[in-house]
Amino acid sequence: MSTNTIANEIGTSAASVSDMLKKLQEKELIKYKKYKGVELSKLGKNKAINILRKHRLWETFLVNKLGFNWGEVHDVAEQLEHIQSQELVNRLDIFLEHPKFDPHGEPIPTEEGKIPKTNTTPLNELQVNTKGMIMGVSLDDKDFLDYLTKLSITIGMKITLLEKISFDKSLSIKIENTKQHISNDVAKHLLIKTN
Repeated sequence: MSTNTIANEIGTSAASVSDMLKKLQEKELIKYKKYKGVELSKLGKNKAINILRKHRLWETFLVNKLGFNWGEVHDVAEQLEHIQSQELVNRLDIFLEHPKFDPHGEPIPTEEGKIPKTNTTPLNELQVNTKGMIMGVSLDDKDFLDYLTKLSITIGMKITLLEKISFDKSLSIKIENTKQHISNDVAKHLLIKTN
């Protein structure tokens, strides 16, 4: 990935990105060659997976054990992911009974760094009469998650695609035993594991 691509993605200057990349390279977290791009080193990948593991375990704990809404947990988990105790993270994993996915349906890496596989399809890409289960979302945005909560849509619910409306690409669905109508913008971010 080039420095310009990174700069555009995070909304900063290419010079700022270059300075940070040099610092990360000094810590051996990346492999960086000026004008050639950057990639994570083995050490960098391991550290990134470890942070991801901690973040997703904390999100799971906050939702499942402390009753947080799935739209509120990202910022809190971002603070907790920086706790350095590996023993605490391992005990948290045991306490949560080794969850494979966080409240948003994202895979939680194992202690060994293995990432569980998931086979999902966006709801709007399914055929009419397809049944499945909501396994996650592809948009981790508080407003979106709050809207799903308002619609009483969450991970683990059984869903059936009843109809695709050609006029506006909206969908008629049945979640558990309730019929609903949702927009294509909502449907494209709901990840479904089919039966």
